[in-house]
Formats: sequence, C-alpha cells, structure tokens
Amino acid sequence: MTILPQFYQTHLKQKIDRFLCQPFQKTFWGIVCLIVLFGVSWMSVNAVQPRREPHLWQVYEQSLKKAKYVDLTHTITPAIPVWSGFGSSNFAPAINPKTGEPYTYQKDGFEATHYDLSTDQLGTQLDPPAHWNPDYPAIDELPATFTVRPLVIIPIQDKVAKDPNYHLSVKDIQDWERKHGKIPQGSVVFVRSDWSSSWPNPELATRTKFPGVKLEALKFLHLERQILFQGHEPLDTDSTPTLEGEAWLLKNGYTQAEGVANLDQVPETGALLSIGYPKFKGGLGGYARYIAICPPNWKYGVSVGQIPESPLQKADKPLHWDTKLGVRVR
Repeated sequence: MTILPQFYQTHLKQKIDRFLCQPFQKTFWGIVCLIVLFGVSWMSVNAVQPRREPHLWQVYEQSLKKAKYVDLTHTITPAIPVWSGFGSSNFAPAINPKTGEPYTYQKDGFEATHYDLSTDQLGTQLDPPAHWNPDYPAIDELPATFTVRPLVIIPIQDKVAKDPNYHLSVKDIQDWERKHGKIPQGSVVFVRSDWSSSWPNPELATRTKFPGVKLEALKFLHLERQILFQGHEPLDTDSTPTLEGEAWLLKNGYTQAEGVANLDQVPETGALLSIGYPKFKGGLGGYARYIAICPPNWKYGVSVGQIPESPLQKADKPLHWDTKLGVRVR
C-alpha cells in the first residue's frame, strides 16, 4: 500500500482550503475533502503496523522447511519378524462383498487391500501401558502431546558388536551426558544398537540374546531425567527371562517405542522426533511412524521441496499384486 508523504499531505490540504473559499462549493466539497483527509490519515497510521505472521509458521519457514527428514520406520509386510506367539499376517486384495471379486483398476477404477494382521504388536511400534496394565491408557487414549519431541540418540553399537546381548547401562547414559550435556526433560531417547541392520530377516524374532536396556537405566531415564519415552531397535526392551524392564515400564504407566530403524542416520543431539500412530479403540499396541527432523546441514535425509510432493511423482512402473510375496510391488 502506497502512503502519501507528509509534504504532499500538507500541499493537498492547502489546495483544498483555497478551493473551499468559493462559497457555493464549501458544503459539498468540504465533506468530500474530509473523507479524503481521513482516508490518508488512516493509511498513515496503519502503515506503521508491521504484518505479523503466526509464530509457528515462522518456525516452519525458517527451520522445519529447511530441515532434513529421516524415516525411522520399518515397512510392514507379511514376512517381517514377529513373535511366534502371535503368528503370521496376510495381505490380500480387497473383495467386493456383492460380487465376491476383487476390486481392480480396470473394472472399478481403484483397488484396495484387505489386511489380516495377527497383532497390533507388529513392526515399528508405540507400546501404550495398557499392553501390560489395563488401568493405564490404550493407544487411542494417549494425549495429543505425543507428537513432536527432542530426540536423543545414545549409541551402544560398538559394545553390541562385541556382545550381542549388551544392554544400555546408567554409565552409558552418564558418559553420553558428559559429552553432550544433560538429556532434555520430556525428550525421547532412542538406543542405537544397529540390530535392525539385519531386518527383515524373520530369524531376528527367534533370538533369545539381543541388545536392550537395563532396568536401572530405564529408571534413571524416567525418574531422574523425566523423559517422555525410550525406544530401541529390537522387538523387546530386554532379554531377561521375565522381561523385567518392559514389565516395569508398562505396569507403571510409561510408553515405549520398539522396532525403530535407521538410527545410524540420525545425529546424537539436535534433532526432533515426529510421532505418528493410528487410533484403534482400546488398542494395546500401535503401528507407529517415526520421523527424525534433523538440522539442515545434516548429511542424511530429505528436505521439503527436494522431491515432488503435490502432485507426487509417477513411478517408473505401476503397482501390481505379487501372489508369491502376498503384497503389491512395482
């Protein structure tokens, strides 16, 4: 909006005053000129008010838009590792109940999938405490604040390489803090073991020795550092006979992440975690989607605008149903 400088406003007023000296024009033109002067004054006053964007939009434009995004989530298929007590899952083309035939792109203009999932404890997960204690929230009862948090990565992969059954200790946490500072309250702590580098080998679910988190380390993180939750790459918190760490967490109202991936692509400090999961009524497990939001200069990940998003880019090959694999592939 263009605003008249003070010099031109004064000059305009002088011209108007001389014009109004003619009696027959005073009444009508006086009203017109008052309206003009009021409008100019109003524009001058409002011009000094800066346009203020909503603050979180600024955060997005200045930080989140430039950040690097890394997916920490395994893709769910019928062949991924799962505890034998749950059994396998199956995918199939969705069937039209009226015809008994599957929907097809050619005949119906669309296709859909029927999922026969053996459990809600599958793949990358968010465990609500109701998984072990019915007095605490189920997955649909978790608060909306389980959305974005500071992300801490504590590496133990070198120790796991020497001892596949190594578990995170309080000393490991304290060593990390001596290097990086105190773990932020309300943050999410993921333990990097590189166990997931063998995914999706189904044999992973049969191993009785695997990296985990000691009970005293869990208590330190929650009671001393007051984190939101911790997460790990294996499908259980610890390899003790009674799963003592997982039992303490879930029986006392804490949540946890399991089956996380790609922790080797995330910095130990400075990133955020985006937390997503479906709201199954009374759900005792959660198929989760975890995305690490890393600093713009981080070497891994993709930034907003780096790949086509709206519309998305066409693939080189169309999807088709693979009867042997039991999923759609390209």
